[in-house]
Amino acid sequence: MTTHLLGDTAVLTKRSLRHITRSLDTIITTAVMPIGLMLLFVYVFGGAIDTDAASYVDYMLPGILLITVASGISYTAYRLFLDTQSGIFERFQSMPIARSSVLWAHVLTSVVANLISIAVVVLVALLIGFRSPAGPGAWLAVTGILILFTLALTWLAVIPGLTAKSVDGASAFSYPLIFLPFLSSAFVPTATMPGPVRWFAEHQPATLIVNAIRALFTEQPVGTDIWSALAWCAGILVVAYAFAMRTFRRKIS
Repeated sequence: MTTHLLGDTAVLTKRSLRHITRSLDTIITTAVMPIGLMLLFVYVFGGAIDTDAASYVDYMLPGILLITVASGISYTAYRLFLDTQSGIFERFQSMPIARSSVLWAHVLTSVVANLISIAVVVLVALLIGFRSPAGPGAWLAVTGILILFTLALTWLAVIPGLTAKSVDGASAFSYPLIFLPFLSSAFVPTATMPGPVRWFAEHQPATLIVNAIRALFTEQPVGTDIWSALAWCAGILVVAYAFAMRTFRRKIS
């Protein structure tokens, strides 16, 4: 059964990736907004923000990477919604394939597309001055955190992709996720925030993930932030996966 699922997922993932290669504008669009925000903060607001970092782009890049992922997963919900409306789910049901492979194909495609977008954003960051003394191990750890974060948000995106009544409704859920890093330590230290906002910023997952990635980039001790970040990502992933599969079963029943 596992082999059957893996084989079907591989075939359907190739199908989804072909769609991505035929419409590279989705990846470009995903990267454009985070890049625009990065340029805006570095060249307009950066000089007025005191972070004690050698370079403001070094400080804020982790938050921009989270925004890149949050922006990218809206396309997963969009593509999944189009599949539900086109009747292709019913067509797949009539074929001898593992049913969940349809969802896994969309999820894996999201991971690949988001990693490409992240690579583009990091490349632009390097061009405008981002520098990191981190070694290969730290970069792999950052990549692992971002993949886990992408998986968690992508399974979250599956739910509106299956239940939305319109294209706008399928992708609009990502807006709060894009906004969340702004209420974290992504762009300014939380110590500068007023009481209630500071409390929220210091206890929400975006801050923990941003702090962990920033520490890895700068080769600073990560402390418990990395474990808290991984726990948040894993927890969201498990809950989102359970709700997504339940929604999917109801959809095809």
